[in-house]
Amino acid sequence: MSEFDANPFADPVDINPFQDPSVTQLTNANQQGIDDFNPFTENSRLTPPISDTKIPAGQKTTPSQPAILQPTVEPSPQVSATAAQLALLRQQEELERKAADGGSLFESKISSFLHAAKRNNWPPFPSFCPIKPCFYQDFAAEIPSGFQRTVKMLYYLWMFHAVTLFLNLLACLAEFIVDAKFGVDFGLAILWFLLFTPCAFLCWYRPIYKAFRSDSSFNFFFFFFVFFCQIVLYVIQAVGIPNWGVSGWIAALSWTKTNLAVAVVMMVVAVFFTVCAVLSLLLVQRVHSIFRSTGASFQRAQEEFSHGVFSNTTVRSAAASAASAAAQSTFQGN
Repeated sequence: MSEFDANPFADPVDINPFQDPSVTQLTNANQQGIDDFNPFTENSRLTPPISDTKIPAGQKTTPSQPAILQPTVEPSPQVSATAAQLALLRQQEELERKAADGGSLFESKISSFLHAAKRNNWPPFPSFCPIKPCFYQDFAAEIPSGFQRTVKMLYYLWMFHAVTLFLNLLACLAEFIVDAKFGVDFGLAILWFLLFTPCAFLCWYRPIYKAFRSDSSFNFFFFFFVFFCQIVLYVIQAVGIPNWGVSGWIAALSWTKTNLAVAVVMMVVAVFFTVCAVLSLLLVQRVHSIFRSTGASFQRAQEEFSHGVFSNTTVRSAAASAASAAAQSTFQGN
């Protein structure tokens, strides 16, 4: 019954498992180490003391620094596209520069080749002659096939013109031999031959040659202006005004009663001048019809002339010199 005498509501015997001797011995042994450990200090007991570590001689110690992680920032798609576009633009500029350098080199080589190939061949002087050809002329290479016949006819007209002036010189020479008072006519005939032969080639044949070669409106208009004056001159020479150095119809008929041989020679020359005038009228009509069909105009001729003048380095330098001289004179006057 003693078991029933016990009070069930009384405190039982305090049994603390942490009061066990083995547990208290371990806790007392590690208490000192736990109290000294501070995880937020650099010198914790988990690391060996400085005195226990041996530093080799000659090695410097550096204070430890916390590791810093660098953030990796990836570029956005717009930035990547812009960078790629800039790289492409730089490559394109470099390619264009190389192409320009190569093109200029190629053009220089081509121009030198063409210059060497198109060596002047007119007048066709022999190789031993000290005077060299001054112009390049090739109907098949430079003139379109549809216009070659017209240009050749104008070239033959110029040659016929030169022959006529030479015959006029011989007729005036015969006139001077028969009568010395016609020495003025002979002198003028020499002047007309030496003057009008090269002037006709330079002033109306070469312009029409270049007009058909490059379809130049300016050269067409220049040819029409000069060739109209040439036609008027042919008419005057065919008429044969006395004491003008020409053997026309009037001068030839005046010799029929005096010397028939001189009259016949002068009539032949008058026929030549008449043929020159007629051929000139026919050819100028033909050239004018071709000029109308090509669509050339006076405005286009003005544009070609202005472009040719302003692109000429000699004209620009002369204009700059004149402007600077005028400015200096104005400042000096003030």
